[in-house]
Amino acid sequence: MPLYLNEDQSMLRDTARDFMAAEGAIGTQLRHWRDTGCKDGFGHALWKQLAELGFTGILIDEADGGLGLGHVEAGIVLEEIGRNLTPSPFLISAVAAVEALKGTKHRERWFPGILAGDVVAALAVDEGPKHRPEAIAMKAERAGNGFRLSGRKQFVVQGASADLILVAAQTEEGLTLFAIEKDAKGLEIEGVRLTDSSIGARMDFRDVEVDADAVIGEIGQGKAILDRVLNAGRAGAASELVGVGSASMAMTVDYLKQRKQFGRLIGEFQALQHRAAHLYSELEIARAAALKAQQLLDEGSAEAEAMVSVAKAKAGRASQLAVQEGVQMHGGIGMTDEYDIGLYMKRDRALNELFGDDNYHADKLARMKGY
Repeated sequence: MPLYLNEDQSMLRDTARDFMAAEGAIGTQLRHWRDTGCKDGFGHALWKQLAELGFTGILIDEADGGLGLGHVEAGIVLEEIGRNLTPSPFLISAVAAVEALKGTKHRERWFPGILAGDVVAALAVDEGPKHRPEAIAMKAERAGNGFRLSGRKQFVVQGASADLILVAAQTEEGLTLFAIEKDAKGLEIEGVRLTDSSIGARMDFRDVEVDADAVIGEIGQGKAILDRVLNAGRAGAASELVGVGSASMAMTVDYLKQRKQFGRLIGEFQALQHRAAHLYSELEIARAAALKAQQLLDEGSAEAEAMVSVAKAKAGRASQLAVQEGVQMHGGIGMTDEYDIGLYMKRDRALNELFGDDNYHADKLARMKGY
């Protein structure tokens, strides 16, 4: 497939771009919720507005009330979210959680709330300081007609605000996914403000009992579902990183056109022009990689997983380059809170770690290729 958007996708991009710039931009959202000490880190009113536009139903089948679109369209929205640093549960709730619940009985319980913007979901996978889903140690032991979950989870984005928590744990049969409600007895949640001002959570599962209906899919068959969920999340995060990097570059280029030094615009200096051109090229490659990964996911291709790792790693490195170059080219003011460029650096750092950083995916890809 061509690595550009068709007419309908371009219209979706324009709609998302105009909306995010007007309603979801830094000044009206991120700074507001950060400076007011909001316990959620995002606005529920904006989440409802995203639902009214149909964005929360992009990946939900038409038979379930959604738009029945694909990962490419979800990526379009996420790039605009990244461009504006819009604090939103979209990536986890409308992409990762929807992917987990598709084709299961749980969709009847949770999809209406996601479609309406009333439900926030969280994905509880990581247990250590880095993303390592292959090292999940949380136990889910048989108890009556259900299971008893014991263990800890970290870096659970929107975990303190979630109505639904998707939990990966080890059963006797193997890795299993569970859908758990926020008020489950024995579940302790500690909200933690992340570097980009979003709210994550540490979760302590102290003999949390759930019945067998909480299992997503089949007992012991959770790896296949989790892989699908993580691929969706990683591809979406890649698009959001491209948005972060693109906005950082645009902000920096605009500054180069205004700032004077020694009586000349600093954008006239050839060394800075070369750095800006290099950055543009890196971001375009990252955007193409993210789009290709999403196209392969929509096709159900066996090559999708490898391309998702390429996209997440490339977008992470390109975005990191963009924010670092942006802060440096802004000079001293780039380190002040008054200028937005530093906020992009913080979002880049959090997104890079979410679902695995560039080193994790470079290693993952090498292992897939037999190295």
